[in-house]
Amino acid sequence: MEADRFFIGRQKEILELKRIYQSPKPEFLVVYGRRRVGKTFLVREFFNYQFDFQASGLANATTAQQLFNFHLSLNRQSALHFERPPENWLIAFQRLMDHLESLPIGKKKVVFFDEMPWFDTKGSDFVLGLEHFWNGWASARKDILLVACGSAASWMTNVLINHTGGLHNRVTQKIKIEPFNLKEVEEMLEQKQCVYNRYQIVQLYMALGGIPFYLDAIKPELSVAQNIQALFFEKTGILKNEFFNLYRSIFKKHEIYEKVVAALATKRYGMLRSEIANTADISSGGTLTKVLIDLEEGGFINSYPALEGKQKNTLYRLADYYTAFYFHFIHESPYKGKNAWLNLIDNPAHRAWEGFTFEQVCLDHSTQIKKALGIAAVLSREVAWRGNYEGKSAQVDMVIDRRDQVINLCEAKFSLHTFTITEAYAEQLREKISTFKSATKTKKAVHLTLLTTYGLAQNKHSGGLVQSHVTMNDLFADE
Repeated sequence: MEADRFFIGRQKEILELKRIYQSPKPEFLVVYGRRRVGKTFLVREFFNYQFDFQASGLANATTAQQLFNFHLSLNRQSALHFERPPENWLIAFQRLMDHLESLPIGKKKVVFFDEMPWFDTKGSDFVLGLEHFWNGWASARKDILLVACGSAASWMTNVLINHTGGLHNRVTQKIKIEPFNLKEVEEMLEQKQCVYNRYQIVQLYMALGGIPFYLDAIKPELSVAQNIQALFFEKTGILKNEFFNLYRSIFKKHEIYEKVVAALATKRYGMLRSEIANTADISSGGTLTKVLIDLEEGGFINSYPALEGKQKNTLYRLADYYTAFYFHFIHESPYKGKNAWLNLIDNPAHRAWEGFTFEQVCLDHSTQIKKALGIAAVLSREVAWRGNYEGKSAQVDMVIDRRDQVINLCEAKFSLHTFTITEAYAEQLREKISTFKSATKTKKAVHLTLLTTYGLAQNKHSGGLVQSHVTMNDLFADE
């Protein structure tokens, strides 16, 4: 185990892994998160690539192929020799037990299954074999650490964490790996010797999000715009066809998941469940419920409960930056070929995309915003809001509904310079505040907060209208 290796942004996870490894009892650990977020890298690096057994599931393989893959892995790593592949998973796990029992006594034995959901092919007895391994053998020993890793968050939660059968309450630990925040992205880029300012880092984040695999492809000798051009628009760009792999590798019925995210990509402020059903042409029943839960658990969408608490008014928004970028600029888009992205710089479509994507960046850094406002310790909930009153509709980029009887209406503005409130925009803000108060019937004090890149110019329109403002630099703070 490599206990002291430096990881960007994974310090809490490392401390948790150390605690679990040193546990005096058997541990069944589930590590899950979005595809490409660095789950496998974290586990392998933490254990310095030293496992008592490891195997990785094969995408789109048959049961026979998965068993043969397991057989090869076991024969490579065990002093025991098994001539033929196991006929089923009960035999496969029995052989794994034989292998582990042949190892020296006294040392914690680490078993690592990467992409475990792929092992569970249709009609196979994989889960039954796993139950037999854990319930009938591993759970009775103090020296076993079973690590199950996978990108299919729905399988990891439904089959392992929330299983109602033989694996019910058998998972002892779970770690969800989240994408990097802006500070962690900045640290990774500095490690790669990329020389970008924070404005440019935010621009990069808007396209790639905090996904380490994508960020690792950044070339320091290229500008942010050149990197986006190379990754998305060149024929050899690694993200050009990423969408086709992303959902199909995670969801068995990927078409319906793709239809939902495609629908959400059409509305920047998000959609109600009924609107998703209509736009995606999906029945608003149990299937849609499962799809929404799976997508949110996988980090692709976020749900924002209505302030008044009505479930039907929950707002769903596309949260995955890559997916949003794909539908905006790649899928059925005229922006193709050499220099496509470079020619879009300062184009109205480009500026509009930056504007509404910055809103999502702010939503994803609500902890840093609360810290900058000096209300980190105040219990609150953060939601995206839209509503109407007497024919007037309004949307708010982020609402911080605080327990201390204050509501912050946060408006995000992505600008290359200090932002100036004009007379016309000041009137829009007043109307928005009025509509919000009337629609929600809130009795709390309503404060207007501006979220800007380089600050807010003080003039006669900002005075008395804006109670607080947060800058881009604040978003790079620690959580």
